[in-house]
Amino acid sequence: MEIEIDLDDPTPVFTQLIEQIKSAVAVDLLAPGTPLPSIRQLANELEINSKTVAKAYKLLERDKIVHSKGYRGSFIREDAKNYCHLDLKKWTQEKLETCINELRNNGVTDSEIRVVFGNLMNSKL
Repeated sequence: MEIEIDLDDPTPVFTQLIEQIKSAVAVDLLAPGTPLPSIRQLANELEINSKTVAKAYKLLERDKIVHSKGYRGSFIREDAKNYCHLDLKKWTQEKLETCINELRNNGVTDSEIRVVFGNLMNSKL
């Protein structure tokens, strides 16, 4: 699983981390027992403060998504999926908004977007 942080997004970085990890658990990208990267490792990979990662992990533990085994690290709990309430409608809207904005920024008109979207929705992918 690859975590991406958008520093231009007004959503706090720790919240972006939490949402992405919960989403990955909800759609089985992170299985029960899967170890999370260490706080230091993830902070270095994402080029963010380690306290931000620590806060996200602490909140994920509070929300019963992960459990910490001290120096051995943090792991996805066996029952984590029960606590991941992924709002698919919101997630779908956010993904489509991002895609549509990118298309508009590259000169694609709304009518062209509608035609292609309609064709895709009517085809068997």
